[in-house]
Amino acid sequence: MKVSSADIHRTLKGFFGYDSFKGEQEEIIRTLCEGNDCFVLMPTGGGKSLCYQLPALLMEGTAIVISPLIALMKNQVDAIRGFVSENESVAHFLNSSLNKSQIDEVKEDLRSGRTKILYVAPESLTKGENVAFLRKIKISFYAVDEAHCISEWGHDFRPEYRRIRPIVEDIGRAPIIALTATATPKVQSDILKTLNIPEAVVFKSSFNRPNLYYEVKDKTDAEKDIVRFIRQHPGKSGIVYCLSRRKVEEMAEFLQINGIRALPYHAGLDSKTRAENQDKFLMEEVNVIVATIAFGMGIDKPDIRFVIHYDIPKSVEGYYQETGRAGRDGQEGMCITYYSYKDIQKLEKFMQGKPVAEQEIHKQLLSEVVNYAESSQCRRKLLLGYFGEDFTKDNCGLCDNCLHPKAVFDGQAEMKLVIRLILSLKEHFKIEHLAAILAGNDTALVKSYKHDKNQYFGAGSAHGDKFWATVIHQGLLEHLLDKEIETYGLIYVTMLGKSFLENSWPLNLVEDRQFSAVETDEEDDEQGASLAAMRGGSGDAELLAILKDLRRDMGHKLGLQPWIIFGDPALDDMSILYPVTIDELKNCQGVGEGKARKYGEEFVKLIAKYVEEKEIERPDDYVVKTTAGKNDKKIKIISQIDRRLPLEDIARSLDILLDDLYDEIESIVASGLKLNLNYYINTQVDKEIVDELFDYFRHEAQSDSLEQALQDLGSDYEEKEIRLVRLKFLCEVAS
Repeated sequence: MKVSSADIHRTLKGFFGYDSFKGEQEEIIRTLCEGNDCFVLMPTGGGKSLCYQLPALLMEGTAIVISPLIALMKNQVDAIRGFVSENESVAHFLNSSLNKSQIDEVKEDLRSGRTKILYVAPESLTKGENVAFLRKIKISFYAVDEAHCISEWGHDFRPEYRRIRPIVEDIGRAPIIALTATATPKVQSDILKTLNIPEAVVFKSSFNRPNLYYEVKDKTDAEKDIVRFIRQHPGKSGIVYCLSRRKVEEMAEFLQINGIRALPYHAGLDSKTRAENQDKFLMEEVNVIVATIAFGMGIDKPDIRFVIHYDIPKSVEGYYQETGRAGRDGQEGMCITYYSYKDIQKLEKFMQGKPVAEQEIHKQLLSEVVNYAESSQCRRKLLLGYFGEDFTKDNCGLCDNCLHPKAVFDGQAEMKLVIRLILSLKEHFKIEHLAAILAGNDTALVKSYKHDKNQYFGAGSAHGDKFWATVIHQGLLEHLLDKEIETYGLIYVTMLGKSFLENSWPLNLVEDRQFSAVETDEEDDEQGASLAAMRGGSGDAELLAILKDLRRDMGHKLGLQPWIIFGDPALDDMSILYPVTIDELKNCQGVGEGKARKYGEEFVKLIAKYVEEKEIERPDDYVVKTTAGKNDKKIKIISQIDRRLPLEDIARSLDILLDDLYDEIESIVASGLKLNLNYYINTQVDKEIVDELFDYFRHEAQSDSLEQALQDLGSDYEEKEIRLVRLKFLCEVAS
């Protein structure tokens, strides 16, 4: 069917109300109307929907739009019907939410030719009865929306998408348009190959969203930080993303009790509640939605001002798409992400038991997330580079790394060393492996390839493997190195890289940022925890010195190491809060009821005297309220330990990992509450080992730091043994 330019513009104005197209929309529409296959890569907010909605109205027959967004199909159908008010049958959806009579109504409208667009879930498309019915319908074209779902390397892989091309052949071939907002070169290749449209006309828009600000923050006191951020932006709409449904519920309740109008959204809620919560957000009855990634795909709210990731996403693609919800109107959009490597370790644990190939893909995607989060380079440059696009400016002026740049160094020598190593190897390898060789880490993989015998093994041992991974990542951005598209993650040297080796030029590199290895979890410091961090300033240095003297003297008198009495964070808070009663002392980090009563009297007396002599005006406590839900969970743990249940059974009853249960127990003990875990420890750890570890904590440990203990004790003991005995020691001696 021949469609003229005049027809296209008339439909744009008459049905959609626009005077002009955005970007390449018109060319995409014309190409599809001419019967050609298309591949459209267009970021969120670029106007993908119009690229198939408008030609569907013009072309003969019905367009089949394949979409995974069942929850949003009705909204999309209603929007089309709103444009074409005289024909309610112009658009329908076909999915599992319809009853038989509704399905019959849809089919009748399709038979009559009144329906121009049919939205269908991939699961519905694969049903034999639907395939048989659609064979009888004139199909104008197939639109595969969210096409990245085809690829295992995509951030939202859907196996049903792999079956689309055979079903298209079964129903009857027509032009195919594949659309996605995020796709790396590897995913793009997968889409074209799986849909078997190698001759498709490819349209790629820039991934740059110049109005978005990107920042990655250390995940320390993240919940309190989020409350402060939202309070600093009153009345603005935003999304807080969490990975688990449980965390979504907790965070929504936490925000609510702190005076923020927030609601949860996740797949575990019934459809009515989900729809109501989404509508309240769209209608601005609430300002914040706390959600899993189930929320936001295709949502048409242009004035979302901030997107906060409490948990790091599973892939850079997922991160890009979720941050893309912000500032779709071209105005301000703030993208704040909280990062701790502990979150990455949790995600890796969730993959255990999956097929090896799936684990390998997942691991590579996570390594890209780590690189993005920990890098000190321009975040915009990193994001665009991930999608195969260059950002030529040295400073974007709208990310944390560009606004607060770290010192750079000329990395010619380091880059040349990387290139020489890669060229010396017979096969290609991933970043982590190359970095390990240069750093001199004799990992099992390095040994298995005998790369510990390579001439460049340990050639860069003055730096760690993280440093060398950073250099390699920057080599990718400078196009000196590249990744093999079919064996994703394997690094090779480009022609430009070989030229650099022969005749190098100045190369500004920057070392990556350092983040906490473990997230600080202060859930039980309910009143005024980490006030030093909150107020952004240090405490009273003179008082802090006096408190440390008192702690040292008391430790000498009691035969205890000083940290056992009160840790440094507790003294820091005392030097800010000036607590003069036992109840006020409990507001400080790591000071629970037990420690306050056992050791606190002399400290509050000293502080009261100091305050009086110095005529100090004590600050009002900055209080972020905590949720009952958190306390409920801890109460359950305490009661089940009192009943002497195995920790594995307790973890299962709470639907959490055993490591996460250890975290919860450590948090409870850090608050000063004593737990008797001997019944469990005695079944898990030999008595000799218990005695040895207990002796270490009593006489050798310089603090209660688990990380330091793991480092000090090395490989002689299992992490589980160290954690359990540390808990025993804290309960019996340090609380």
